[in-house]
Amino acid sequence: MKTYTNEKLVKRNSRIGNIASILSILIIGAMIYVSFTDTKGTYISLTFGGLIVGLLLFQFANYYLTRWGKSPRPDQLLSSTLKGLDNTYSLYHYSTPIFHLIVGSNGVFALLPYNQAGKIYFDTKRNRWRQVGGNALLKFFANEGLGRPDLEIRYTQEDLVRYVKKLGLDPAPLSNNVMVVFTNPKANVDLADSPHLATTGEKLKDYLRRKMKENPMPVDWIEDFKAKLPQE
Repeated sequence: MKTYTNEKLVKRNSRIGNIASILSILIIGAMIYVSFTDTKGTYISLTFGGLIVGLLLFQFANYYLTRWGKSPRPDQLLSSTLKGLDNTYSLYHYSTPIFHLIVGSNGVFALLPYNQAGKIYFDTKRNRWRQVGGNALLKFFANEGLGRPDLEIRYTQEDLVRYVKKLGLDPAPLSNNVMVVFTNPKANVDLADSPHLATTGEKLKDYLRRKMKENPMPVDWIEDFKAKLPQE
């Protein structure tokens, strides 16, 4: 398998996350200090506003660090999981508007990695993915919450269609090209009721091969698409 990673973007975003993290800690620390020393409540509005800014900046920093600063990163987990695929497969990390894109000899898929732990299943009554277990504060402050994979799937498919059009290709061969991958080995994933393409990191390689064989895309289209993708 050929792997292409935009290392410049990874380094830049990791740096942004680290700087934002330090700034958030400094702001929160300063506001806590002011709150203890301001016995008359003169700066209560400033303190409250500063804490909100610090917490928002902390969340921003966590978003960047989770994706680009903490090892193993999502791209590293996917590359490791897919190691061993032959050279008919090409894996692109952060090289296109789709963060993780794999192109095979007869298929194209956007990969959406989720590294959350706990029990994960698709709730058919609410028509959304759910995560059970884990610390609520950790989910909020460490970005360990599952979020809305169903929405991210839809938006990613739309991004892929737009990108294909931008490359001057017909998007007609695209239909269901987004695959959710639960990479955390501690996650208890139930995929029985999933209406989406979804698997675990352990089963990703075989699942990917099978799905590409089940709904093969035109070979000429794939070759044209691959030729227009970044090669660095």
